[in-house]
Amino acid sequence: MLYPVIKGEPLKEDEAVASGLSDLVAAENTSILPALNNFYAAFNQRDVDKSISSWAQQDNVVMCNPMGGIRRGIASIRDGYQTIMLGNITVYVEFYDYELIEAADISYVAGRERGFAQRGETQLDLDIRTSRIFQHIDGRWQQIHHHGSMTDAKALQRYQDFLNKK
Repeated sequence: MLYPVIKGEPLKEDEAVASGLSDLVAAENTSILPALNNFYAAFNQRDVDKSISSWAQQDNVVMCNPMGGIRRGIASIRDGYQTIMLGNITVYVEFYDYELIEAADISYVAGRERGFAQRGETQLDLDIRTSRIFQHIDGRWQQIHHHGSMTDAKALQRYQDFLNKK
């Protein structure tokens, strides 16, 4: 099934019906799609608190990505988001070309992110392979793991240099 691109915008009812997702998005606790969409909305709006609220508030959550390496625990993940969102760089990504595997208590998506990182007039395009694992905790889907990797090693070095430039 082809799923809609997750841009962090409300999923329009006609898109949900056309893609066969209307039953899935009807109730937030039946699918990870609303949780995934809410995360991308918060991330693209540079909202640290809302981004962190999509995560299980535990010490055993893990995020591995180009911006901060491996981060273990919710406090470290928050620090990573603060570095990106409160700094002088704007990062925008949308999630596409993904597989969605849903089960009763653990579900995941694996796909790609495209977007950009921008500082002033300088912009760097991003192309990232991404997976996110969600667990159904206390009646809602919460992230417990994220892995992102640049599709090209040279692009990774350019992105890390871009982030570290003052």
